[in-house]
Amino acid sequence: METDRPSGDPVLVEKLRAEIAENGPITFARFMAVALGDPERGYYAVSDARPTRSGDYLSAPELHPVFGAIIARVLDEAWRALERPDRFLVREYGAGNGRLVLDTLAGLRAIDSGLLERLRYEAVEIVERRAAMLEERLEAAGFGHVVQARGAGERPVVGCVLANEFLDALPVHRLGRSGGLLREVYVGWTDDDGGRFVDSPGGPSTPALAERLAAEGIELGEGQQAEVCLEIDSWAADMSAAVERGFAVLVDYGRRAEVLYGPARRAGTLRAYRDHRVHDDLYVAVGRQDLTAHVDFTAVERATARHGWRTLGLTSQAEFLVGAGLGQLLLGRQADPAMSIGEYTSLRASIGRLLDPLALGGFQVLVLGRGLPDGTTLAGLEFEGPR
Repeated sequence: METDRPSGDPVLVEKLRAEIAENGPITFARFMAVALGDPERGYYAVSDARPTRSGDYLSAPELHPVFGAIIARVLDEAWRALERPDRFLVREYGAGNGRLVLDTLAGLRAIDSGLLERLRYEAVEIVERRAAMLEERLEAAGFGHVVQARGAGERPVVGCVLANEFLDALPVHRLGRSGGLLREVYVGWTDDDGGRFVDSPGGPSTPALAERLAAEGIELGEGQQAEVCLEIDSWAADMSAAVERGFAVLVDYGRRAEVLYGPARRAGTLRAYRDHRVHDDLYVAVGRQDLTAHVDFTAVERATARHGWRTLGLTSQAEFLVGAGLGQLLLGRQADPAMSIGEYTSLRASIGRLLDPLALGGFQVLVLGRGLPDGTTLAGLEFEGPR
């Protein structure tokens, strides 16, 4: 009997076990949705520490406020490109503890942007009570005037969608090819070793899985494993209903389909994160570890295109930050007499990690536009390379 496996939340484990006992093995997408998004016990519901240095992983906004300062410049540029509307909605998916929006608002204040008084902010969270907690933080920080309840305000809405490391947490189906057939990996339960979740292969749960791969021109190789996120479609509809004209800036790890499902990734990309360590045991610590898969940016582009969005560019985070003015920002900070040696050293080290292609710099930034004049772009796409 195993004794060294990290324990999961017993309530979630029992909830999922009982569902499997009653209905048979469930899709991994269902397992992932409960493990991460259960409103009372899910991973994103139970702690404010994620993502932070004391949590399970460190995102770009948590690394240093300079990331938010660059996003402020991006939003100011987007607002000006849209002819400075009196009301500009920023809708952020996966706002978490609010580090990005707080640093972004501070960045707008620092550059004396006229957007600050015209910006209205909506936080969209997997667990909605976290959005309410964020609104309290904004109020305490003196930015209460920007808060807008989800769905409020006049339509049509002009603005920008932000999603930093959000799409990778949407539930995915696990697929593979065996004996020339497309198969799906479900989640079952065994009473062995004191009881645990196990893989349970079967036929595809929905024709939409094969249809997605076919639409992207993808045929998995024999023995290859992969993930497909069908929730991209409903997310694209949701963000399109909220912002009818403007931009979307989506930051995440992933690739377009031809690379994501290429021969270099025969084992798929689904991973678990716990205590700043990545591993591939997806069934331990249910509700107490993060589960993520690389984003299929082809699927995102196709889903959003159905709602009138067009791709303005796909580039690395490093290239996007440099194009958006990271170098100029650093020079300005160097000239600040109030900055201590320690603060400057921290800034330089953080920028190094933000630009490192083997760290956060290797993340991708997909920029979309809707209802924009031809030729409209953002400075962050200046160094866009082939993807």
